[in-house]
Amino acid sequence: MTFRFLGTGTSVGVPQIGCDCPVCTSRDPRDKRRRCGAFATASSGQTLLIDTPPELRLACVEYGIRRVDALAITHAHMDHIAGFDDVRRFNTINGRKVPCDPSAPGANGRTFRVEGKPMPCHALPETIEQLHRIFPYISAKGGENGLFRPQIDFIDNTAPFSTGSMNVEAVRVEHGFPCCGYILRDGGASLAYISDCHAIGDEEIERLRGVDVLAINCLRVREHPTHLSLERSLGYIRRIAPKKAYIVHMCHDFSHAQWQEMLAGTNVEPAYDGLEVKL
Repeated sequence: MTFRFLGTGTSVGVPQIGCDCPVCTSRDPRDKRRRCGAFATASSGQTLLIDTPPELRLACVEYGIRRVDALAITHAHMDHIAGFDDVRRFNTINGRKVPCDPSAPGANGRTFRVEGKPMPCHALPETIEQLHRIFPYISAKGGENGLFRPQIDFIDNTAPFSTGSMNVEAVRVEHGFPCCGYILRDGGASLAYISDCHAIGDEEIERLRGVDVLAINCLRVREHPTHLSLERSLGYIRRIAPKKAYIVHMCHDFSHAQWQEMLAGTNVEPAYDGLEVKL
């Protein structure tokens, strides 16, 4: 299993609009933080996209992502779903060619058209309801007359699911809004991804305990009402006791190098956009 961080920044991204701070103007590419999303590839080759942040298209192009077999959403805040419409491209890539009249709508003179394949999308029941309200044009059927529409098969993630050899479980967390993280298991390896939270319940801690890799949010050193501070994030890392941990969802308070210095001597590192972890 491989896991790539598509974005590691907070909801406004880094650099922020109109900010001239040392981090926002840094030339270190690790200080350029897109909004959070992730991409996992099972040992069997199937892939899972976690969240659809605003820069999804740019990340897919930059990192050569050409195939998505399933989608998992953590919650319906816009920094995690604003790129949802770009899923339609994967409907097309995963689809099939069907014969048609060259004069038919959408054929554009061709003797075939592409019939998109609906994308399975796993999310909390509350999140599915919110996504339908935010994107009312989404269904499993797609558009008519050649119009592009994301084709989505929404699935309640209460029950574990699989993408190829990768088994996935949702983990509910407190974020002041319906939210979850995910545990990915494949061939004896395990990784947990919790991009947004302020608190994790004791039962969920037990489910997370001992994963090989933990990615967990750490907005900044100062406290925040809906995100983890450094002290709280490190506290959960100690309780979960992963072999390796990465912090994500970082604001512009500190550069990548400064985070590294603060975390020196621990098993924790700041993640960065494009970082790929192999398990």
